[in-house]
Amino acid sequence: MPTVSVNKQQLFDLLGKNYTNDEFDELCFEFGIELDEDTTEEALKNNEEPELKIEIGANRYDLLCIEGISQSLNEYLGRAETPKYKLSKPTTQLIVDQSTEQIRPYAASAVLKNIKFTEKSYASFISLQDKLHSNLCRNRTLVAMGTHDLDTIEGPFHYRALPPKDIKFVPLNQSKEFNGEELIQFYNSPEQKSNLGRFTHIIENSPVFPVIMDKNDVICSLPPLINSEHTKIKLETRNVLIDVTATDKTKAEIVINILVSMFSRYCDEEFVVEPVEIVSEHNGQTRMCPNFTERKMDVSMKYINSCLGLELSPEEIAGCLKKMSLHGVASTENKDVMHVNIPITRPDVLHPCDIMEDAAVGYGYNNLPKGEKLSNANFISSPLPINKVSDIFRTASAQASWLEVLPLTLCSHDENFKFLRLEDDGKKVVKLANPKTLEYQVVRTSLLPGILKTVKENRKHSLPIKVFETGDVVFKCEAMERKAYNERHWGAIYVGKNSGFEIIQGLLGKIMQTFRTQWLIDYGANNVGRGYWIEQDDTIRTYFEGRGAKIMFRAKEGEQPQQIGHLGVLHPEVLNNFDIPYAASYVELNSEVFL
Repeated sequence: MPTVSVNKQQLFDLLGKNYTNDEFDELCFEFGIELDEDTTEEALKNNEEPELKIEIGANRYDLLCIEGISQSLNEYLGRAETPKYKLSKPTTQLIVDQSTEQIRPYAASAVLKNIKFTEKSYASFISLQDKLHSNLCRNRTLVAMGTHDLDTIEGPFHYRALPPKDIKFVPLNQSKEFNGEELIQFYNSPEQKSNLGRFTHIIENSPVFPVIMDKNDVICSLPPLINSEHTKIKLETRNVLIDVTATDKTKAEIVINILVSMFSRYCDEEFVVEPVEIVSEHNGQTRMCPNFTERKMDVSMKYINSCLGLELSPEEIAGCLKKMSLHGVASTENKDVMHVNIPITRPDVLHPCDIMEDAAVGYGYNNLPKGEKLSNANFISSPLPINKVSDIFRTASAQASWLEVLPLTLCSHDENFKFLRLEDDGKKVVKLANPKTLEYQVVRTSLLPGILKTVKENRKHSLPIKVFETGDVVFKCEAMERKAYNERHWGAIYVGKNSGFEIIQGLLGKIMQTFRTQWLIDYGANNVGRGYWIEQDDTIRTYFEGRGAKIMFRAKEGEQPQQIGHLGVLHPEVLNNFDIPYAASYVELNSEVFL
């Protein structure tokens, strides 16, 4: 959860009241944020201005600065209306070259015209960018932003991807000119590694670097690393050009909206932003940025009242939502439906349940009815079916004297493939884009690597070692929106002076007996009901040749059988790769077939 530090007196001035510590703590709690620390006592000793450290929700990007916190709290207290953001007439363009598709294909931009910074608002402007970079932008990998003194450059602007040697400029706070390659080397030096050097990995291996320049080829920035010294904004800057580049278009639009909505209040025309025309050469599309069109969502008032145990009228629900910057109007066509307008500052509202939660906050959690009136709402939780199945696996395994282990979900690429004598076809495993260590490169596709690593660390314990795990593995799937899916597995290993194949098969029988699944002897002909059997499978190279099998399962009569797992005696090479000097047998099942 992000923690935002704000000047205590400045915030109280914006709220129109000097709160006691307890009063402000209560206000924060009611609104849904938390007062983490008041530095008044320490600040007075050091002759500094007291600050309040406020912890906010990770999805409330509008609360990452004092401007957003004061605006939202004033709306909650009924002291202010939600600002009406407006666009003026555009005067410039940002032309996105097709070459940027190779590295960061999306761009957004806007102009804050005739802005007047103070020392505090200028510091807040810089701080908000840093917090967005760390939070929503995922350390600049998804989105990066730059700000420029518009009076030092001339539009239209161009967003291109060029070879590193063709990019030459003086970076921010430097006096020497660098080309792209020299700049990467400079920021990778030990002196700079803890500063901007931690972002060089995003582009350093690319044949081209993204760059934004004006019509005279004056370089404004090299995203996601650094802006140009030529376009540096200062306290006296009156016109600010904001550029945003991204690998995710949605997040780029959120970032530009948050920046301009928070700081357009300091422009001569309050809450008026000059848009920039974005021209995409690769698809011929043109759009105005930012887009201030409010999103609309319909929500059932019966749903809100049911969840909260209330009987609020449409006007009362709208009043609760107004305190949270949402504006609801009852439908004239359906008495149960409320049309809700969602401002650009609230990208966290994605589902009717978010609106219901805001209605609860606006009404006040402490004001919700207690006792019998809550009978209209469902507050009794229940475990997911897959978790019930997992608990059955745990109970049955423990009853058979196996111990549960909890290895990590991430492992190295070699542990997931090479050490198990398998090959990566590139179609199943989810790889980390920027692994911090070689130990955590991929998300496991089997429970076996983690279990073997656990056995390795405990190989000096008395034999036999019998451990199991019930956990998720992850597979890549391009057909799905999120490109991957989790699958719950169960795996168990027997490690000893002999392979113990019959013991591990006995554990499999115990598990199947627990799930009322019988062993099918003549599975191809007479016995066609629900059951399981094993078939030798020498294609699983993890197991000793002739000692590996796939586990087949028929859910009910008439259905085609499916493979739900595998078992066998682990190959000596596999055990040697994990420094285990004993024989071992292993079994793994897909738990989800028992749902």
